[in-house]
Amino acid sequence: MISSNSPGLEPLPHAIPAMWRALKRGYVSEPALLVVSFALALLAALPDALFALWLMFLAMGLTEQNETLTWIGVLGLGISATLTWGLRVVSDRTQRRFRDRVSIALESHVADLQASVVTVSHHERPEYLDRLAVLRNQVFTLDHMYLSMFSTAGWFLRLGVTGVLLASIHPTLLALVLFALPTVVFSTWRPGVERAAEERGASDKRLAMHLFDVATTAPPGKEVRLTGIGGRIASARMVSFNRWYQRIAHARNVSAIFHCIAWAIFGSGFVMATVFVVYELEATPAQTLLLLAAGSRLSAYISATVGELGFLRGIWMDGSKRLAWLEDYAKELEKYSPKKAPRRLNQGIRFEDVNFAYPGTEKLALEGINLDLKAGSIVAIVGENGAGKTTLVKLLARMYDPSSGSIWVDDEQLTDISARDWRARLAGAFQDFFRFEFPAQNTVGLGDVVRIDEREAAEVAIERAGAEDVVSQLDQGLDTQLGVSWPNGVEVSFGQWQKLSLARGFMRDEPLLLILDEPTAALDAETEHALFERYAAQAQSNGGVERTGGRITILVSHRFSTVRMADQIVVMDGSRIVETGAHEDLLESGKQYAELYTIQASAYQ
Repeated sequence: MISSNSPGLEPLPHAIPAMWRALKRGYVSEPALLVVSFALALLAALPDALFALWLMFLAMGLTEQNETLTWIGVLGLGISATLTWGLRVVSDRTQRRFRDRVSIALESHVADLQASVVTVSHHERPEYLDRLAVLRNQVFTLDHMYLSMFSTAGWFLRLGVTGVLLASIHPTLLALVLFALPTVVFSTWRPGVERAAEERGASDKRLAMHLFDVATTAPPGKEVRLTGIGGRIASARMVSFNRWYQRIAHARNVSAIFHCIAWAIFGSGFVMATVFVVYELEATPAQTLLLLAAGSRLSAYISATVGELGFLRGIWMDGSKRLAWLEDYAKELEKYSPKKAPRRLNQGIRFEDVNFAYPGTEKLALEGINLDLKAGSIVAIVGENGAGKTTLVKLLARMYDPSSGSIWVDDEQLTDISARDWRARLAGAFQDFFRFEFPAQNTVGLGDVVRIDEREAAEVAIERAGAEDVVSQLDQGLDTQLGVSWPNGVEVSFGQWQKLSLARGFMRDEPLLLILDEPTAALDAETEHALFERYAAQAQSNGGVERTGGRITILVSHRFSTVRMADQIVVMDGSRIVETGAHEDLLESGKQYAELYTIQASAYQ
């Protein structure tokens, strides 16, 4: 299994298998449109490729005074021009429709993959963030890879027809293709070099974008103005951007030199071919015109083909490889957890010698954790900031897996249980909640997606969270759009957002584990205490294990006075558990809990 602390970034998959997987995804999304778009791209290429042939017939007819050849040349030119324009319009419109439809499928696929990765460690590892940042930039152009593939096939058809026309003058002229090889080789090399430079500087670019958001968005606006750091942010952004751009500029400058050399080689070959036809073969005017028309078009076709190959190399190959890597990464983390979550807890959850360090660090955030959480109990986790409370909760939710040790759910290891299935049996609210700017019904209903539109379920959850006052102040109640950036949207205070977040955590009726990780930090201590006390009273009145399905409730708080009603209180300090027991027992022990409880209680007297 891939650990959350795996030492290095996994290499990208090979290009060909990755491209094939990307192609299959496009075919699965829009099979008919893909085939039709490809066929039209080839048809649109053929009339243009025959343009030089019609010029030769026209020249032969005029020089030989052959009316038939003249008419063939004239009609051929007219038909080619008409079909080239007409088929190109039809092909472009069809490809655009295909691109629009497949782009939604690709972007949704990438979003789903990133959201479904079992752990969140990739969000806290710079090398993963850099790779994902490049992929996020590329995903909006991945849909173009199909169009590029169609165009490339069309350019190759043009090159093939042009090669046949040149060979009809003399087979030696096919050597022009050899003179074009440096441009083809360069086109496959250049984007990879530039993309590597972009990825090496991705951290600087992410920082520049972050600083831009800090300077231009509303949330940090007050502090930016109060501290007067706008100028410093702008300067720091420029420095960060320049560090990124210097890498890119250097790669582009080097590639430009090779670009000029490659085309100089082709240009010299074309000059030699013209001299050969005129002086060595003593070609007819019609043959000379064919060479000039086909040769000049060969140059344009090679240029276009090289451009498409460069795009395919830079976006299709690199983008599809990163997409394949993300697919493999998400699948790899999940495949070792095949078991279903239990329908009820009979014994509970226990930690055995659990240690954990966040990715990229050696310092343990949790050390030597041994803890038994009884089924049907209410457990409070208390401690100062940085003690490890939230980290413990993240392991319970399988946001991370332990660096060492085991977490058991009854008689099964948590890592053996499907993360998706386990989280479907969890509920909770967190201090660092997200503001979902939806209608209030959906903002709350997201806590149980299958019942997202059920008004009664949302009202029950709101009552559990004590958020009735928030909804009563909304003009349209649960139908009110939240967020002033949306039409008819309204803004609510941070505390009101937090109450709605808490209601979202109460949407599921029968979770195995309910996590309340300081979800009322924006509320005063008295309100928080009343809320926790009411919830504890409800849970205890439900008859314990038999009525709650063995549910374990985790209350995380740094306010000791609000958790005295818990069945078990876990005191953490410096990444370790220093005490555990009931409130009265911990007070009698006279240790850390009793001391901190007394200090905090005296502050409210």
